[in-house]
Amino acid sequence: MSLSIGIVGLPNVGKSTLFNALTKKQVEAANYPFCTIDPSVGVVPVPDERLYKLAEFSKTQKTLPAVVEFTDIAGLVKGAADGEGLGNKFLANIREVDAICHVVRIFEDPRVIHVHGKIEPLNDIEVINYELIMADSETVTNRLSKLGSEIKRGDKEAVKLNEALIKIEKVLSEGKLANTISNSLSDDEKELVKGLHLLTMKPVLYILNKKSGSQNLDENPKPSVGQQEDKRYEDLLNYFKANSNIFVKVDAQTEQEINDLSAEDKLEMKKDLGIGIEDEGLDILIKKGYELLGLMTFFTTGEKETRAWTTPIGSSAPEAGSAIHTDFKEKFIRATVIEWNKLLEAGSNAGAREKGWIRTEGKEYVVKDGDVIEFLV
Repeated sequence: MSLSIGIVGLPNVGKSTLFNALTKKQVEAANYPFCTIDPSVGVVPVPDERLYKLAEFSKTQKTLPAVVEFTDIAGLVKGAADGEGLGNKFLANIREVDAICHVVRIFEDPRVIHVHGKIEPLNDIEVINYELIMADSETVTNRLSKLGSEIKRGDKEAVKLNEALIKIEKVLSEGKLANTISNSLSDDEKELVKGLHLLTMKPVLYILNKKSGSQNLDENPKPSVGQQEDKRYEDLLNYFKANSNIFVKVDAQTEQEINDLSAEDKLEMKKDLGIGIEDEGLDILIKKGYELLGLMTFFTTGEKETRAWTTPIGSSAPEAGSAIHTDFKEKFIRATVIEWNKLLEAGSNAGAREKGWIRTEGKEYVVKDGDVIEFLV
């Protein structure tokens, strides 16, 4: 399963720096040949200590992580929906990804010029959102104009799509993203709308890009006599809260510089730079991106290979098995399942069987994150 996240934002906010930091973690091409599709696409391993504990348990020869594909999309500018700054090309690139990683600059540094001349994170978000909304409004309007004849012919899907697009058109006209009404659309409506590849229907993860050695909006002193927190950062957090947005703070420049260091040296370097534990870093970013796509991990393990497999949350055993091979879905008979930590606790497969911890499950079984599975077809 190859699902991708597009890195978007205004120019000079740190998109390419973040992408370079992420792709330094890129998995070996020998294991995932598609990781070199394009210079601006990188396949990044999902950090998961469970995988390596299972590999050690099985004394495995080969360990393969789950992966997420990140795409570096050139900076959008105001007027992109009207073709400004090669906007049509950039918007088309966003249309092709499954989710959006929106980089927002929260550092002040006169050496790095902001495209609007000042640091206003919430305004930056609104500029990008406006361009996405304008592009989607055109798409929705065009599709609605062509549905009339299909509805007259009695096309039931056209009727459902028309109802869904009217709902979406309303929120777009209010300056809101279409994903804000995702919960009010039926599963059928979502499936029909999916074919339009609407930009504002995609889930969004906000990346607040800090910078060591610069003034960051989230680091001002707590309120005291004559002092106040930076209102720009306060407004940003209020926006995220009001819209139930997920965000992660990352120092992209530092992450790029220290990526080749050992875990211990990374911690020491961050300490020297005054980067606290609250700065989540790349591993959390990757995990959040994985969750944003609605994905979870199950494992297969043995002497030859221990591997983390990706499947949508809520997948049945046959559906999850299709991540390995289509035969595992079409010819599924049953699967043996055990929680990863229970397998380690038992000390061996034989010990797990003795304790009754390895279960036999049928095609109705809903796979859980962390399951170790062996499929029988």
